[in-house]
Amino acid sequence: MTDAQETAAEIPLRATGGAPPDDVEAAPIPLLEPRDGVPPVIADHASLTQVITAFAAGTGPVAVDAERASGYRYGQRAYLVQLRREGAGTALIDPTACPDLSGLGRAISGAEWVLHAATQDLPCLREIGMVPTLLFDSELAGRLAGFPRVGLGAMVENVLGFVLEKGHSAVDWSSRPLPEPWLRYAALDVELLVDLRDALEKELDRQGKLEWAQQEFEAIAGAPPPEPRKDPWRRTSGMHKVRRRRQMAVVREMWQTRDLIAQRRDVSPGKVLGDSAIVEAALALPPNVHALASVNGFGHRMSRRQLEQWQTAIDRARELPDAALPQPGQTVTGPPPPRAWADKDPAAAARLSAARAGVSALAEQVNMPQENLIAPDTVRRVCWEPPKPADPDTVTAALLGHGARQWQIELVTPVLVAALSG
Repeated sequence: MTDAQETAAEIPLRATGGAPPDDVEAAPIPLLEPRDGVPPVIADHASLTQVITAFAAGTGPVAVDAERASGYRYGQRAYLVQLRREGAGTALIDPTACPDLSGLGRAISGAEWVLHAATQDLPCLREIGMVPTLLFDSELAGRLAGFPRVGLGAMVENVLGFVLEKGHSAVDWSSRPLPEPWLRYAALDVELLVDLRDALEKELDRQGKLEWAQQEFEAIAGAPPPEPRKDPWRRTSGMHKVRRRRQMAVVREMWQTRDLIAQRRDVSPGKVLGDSAIVEAALALPPNVHALASVNGFGHRMSRRQLEQWQTAIDRARELPDAALPQPGQTVTGPPPPRAWADKDPAAAARLSAARAGVSALAEQVNMPQENLIAPDTVRRVCWEPPKPADPDTVTAALLGHGARQWQIELVTPVLVAALSG
């Protein structure tokens, strides 16, 4: 048992939060230190081969984390990968110098990977050849166990009694060389993940939720990569102000131009041109560069060449035939927004209201967020087009069709049957 596990054994889990009793003097919480110091960054094939050998020979679960450069670089690829395993210690790997980590992925493929908020890191890990077959998500485990704060720092402090160093989560991880304080922060992110996993497993078992969590983890590990988002330009911040189709075409042309520039320069699109500037240009529809220069976001610091490239995008949109202009809104494949239900289908609105109330009460009873008990979109779809007859068998089949797990179906089916029958 590690020092952290011994400490954790003495600390009762506080899944519902709360302060210690008045008659108990709170002990100072120690700041966590890396047990093995900060390891050097692995940035060559020979060193990577040594890490692969060490982790293949290690025992037990593998703590895994990745750091991206969101807001600085184009895309969401990994710029640092951190791992820790009993018998292998901690490894920090630079995936820009070692872009193919499939050998490492194969070496630990039979082990359980422990990640915090796994769905955030799995896409960038998949890009470099690391795909788990078995995982434990400590953030999701905390949600299922009813912890009110499930960030890694809060969980480590609340469950294990240590304070993680803060302050480097939003830095530019594409920088080279990485400063020692950043590497220390990165190493600490995997320092106690396995210890946290062990404590949360015990808590989930105590609450009778361990099987639920295992079904969730299996679903995450087996999920295919998400499909590319359709019409991503429609998610431009402030898009709700753009009403006319010609203006929408301007947003589309400018968004696509910005995306190409950002990809070529490998910078975050927001560093090329802000969303607010795109929306302002779409609303103004400037006829020339001189008019564009007076639009917010295109001030005196922008060069003539830059103004011309944005004006060219605007001109393309201005010259499109009406038939080529985008249609308002996105193609809706599911039910309409709930706010419109009362007018479109009052009976469906009543079903949804009853279902939401039932799910909310059940979520409170089992002490977890409603969205983890059952996806809100699933509830909406079942209420908008309910199975007929609405009995346990048909509702179960509908929930299965929408990807609900067995534990969710067993809990939620009676609630939905009651709401649909009411």
